[in-house]
Amino acid sequence: MTREAIKAFSLMQAEPDWLLERRLAAFDVMDSLELPKIERVKFSRWNLGDGSIEENTPFAGVPDFTALSPHPKLVQVGTQTLLEEMPMDLLEQGVRFTDLNTALEEFPEVVQAALGKALPYTEDRLAAYHTAYMNSGAVLYVPDGVEVASPVEGIFYQNSDESVPFNKHILIILGKNAKLTYLERFESLGQGQVATTANISVEVLAGKGSQIKFAAIDRLGSHVTTYISRRGRHEQDATIDWALGVMNEGNVIADFDSDLMGDGSHANLKVVAISSGRQVQGIDTRVTNYGKHSVGHILQHGVILERGTLTFNGIGHIIKGAKGADAQQESRVLMLSDKARSDANPILLIDENEVTAGHAASIGQVDPEDMYYLMSRGLDRFTAEQLVIRGFLGAVITEIPVKSVREDMIAVVDQKLVGR
Repeated sequence: MTREAIKAFSLMQAEPDWLLERRLAAFDVMDSLELPKIERVKFSRWNLGDGSIEENTPFAGVPDFTALSPHPKLVQVGTQTLLEEMPMDLLEQGVRFTDLNTALEEFPEVVQAALGKALPYTEDRLAAYHTAYMNSGAVLYVPDGVEVASPVEGIFYQNSDESVPFNKHILIILGKNAKLTYLERFESLGQGQVATTANISVEVLAGKGSQIKFAAIDRLGSHVTTYISRRGRHEQDATIDWALGVMNEGNVIADFDSDLMGDGSHANLKVVAISSGRQVQGIDTRVTNYGKHSVGHILQHGVILERGTLTFNGIGHIIKGAKGADAQQESRVLMLSDKARSDANPILLIDENEVTAGHAASIGQVDPEDMYYLMSRGLDRFTAEQLVIRGFLGAVITEIPVKSVREDMIAVVDQKLVGR
């Protein structure tokens, strides 16, 4: 980890001075910051980055783009951008979805004002590490008043044939009263299983009165140790509906947050996760109510197979002054093995009166009565269990905006069940 490596990379990318200065500032404070706190998950000894900053070599095999849906999209493999598609009518309205370097050239003032606004590098050590060592990214910008009717897709492949860290930053900026449906996929691609790390930061800045339906499926391989942060910043009356499927194969810590800064802002966070093998996953899902009459709801459902470990922390925090705020959460886990381990931790922090808050949490096995009912109708045990689990995870799967991706997510669930 050296300042010289960061400077050399920034110069090679022709980054503006302000970004280099921010990288170096993050590098300087990194060791003085604490790791993020994920309750009941011990990850301090995990390798979450070795301080290398580099680009991938060009990917040899081009993915089959003909199989992708005909929506506006951006496709990257590692640090390389392979495809950009944006209809002319949206371009004429000022909508942009491009790689970070291009965004810094085409609309630098917008990027400079937004980058790090939802997640500043001073928050914790992994946020600082990300700012110092991010090696690729993308920016999606929707101007004031623009409504994007078709789902916009961001597809980000990790090249499993190389050890280059997958340090990617996704920045989504919605102007006042803008509307967007966005689908994001992180997935390993290639024939190799070269051990590496991922440090991913996704920032969503929702302007006054804007609305975004944000769906994501994470499918990084078993060779990738991952830290992923998704953070929303909601202005007055802004809404973000999150539907997040955590389907990775390797060890993961994740931090999914919505900061309800504005009065009347809304956040709905739906998260599903599956842990299998000896995989360890720790997921913090947090809503912080700053604005008056702001509403934040959390729903987390998880399934654990074999010797997997899954921890859900649901955190609702109502800040002093947020009168009329509403914070609700539910975390439920199905354990399909006696050797599985799980925690579902509801945490409510209430600093104001005249608010509404509640939580529910449960850990258990598949309901024997459900199994009996299905098997009495002629289904074998595996098929009955499969249907119960699909229904259990359906709250998020049904929110995925593209049919082919919904089917792909169901197939991933089925594959994990067959392989146990």
